[in-house]
Amino acid sequence: MTSAHIIVGQAPANAGTMQLILLGGMVLVFYFFMIRPQAQKAKKAKGFQDALQKGDKVVTIAGIHGVVYKINDDSTIQLEVSPGSYIKLERSAISLEMSEQINKAAAGAAK
Repeated sequence: MTSAHIIVGQAPANAGTMQLILLGGMVLVFYFFMIRPQAQKAKKAKGFQDALQKGDKVVTIAGIHGVVYKINDDSTIQLEVSPGSYIKLERSAISLEMSEQINKAAAGAAK
């Protein structure tokens, strides 16, 4: 057996370290591009839902448009969907993105 056969069969001494560095890099990329933005989005939506007030125009995640009529203590709200028609919803059912779009469109039309 020659020395070339022995060298080919062995892994470099720092192969484990390189794999660990690559794995750590992949975890960091996953965190900064997937987990962190989603957590920030959820925090912003929670703040929006907690700051709801009577008279706010909102859209639910199901696409129901209405005006906040009453805010209850048990994390529910009453939404007026048409004059005299009310539905009771969880605050978490209010969509931040769709509510911002409808309010932005209404502000643009008022100008």
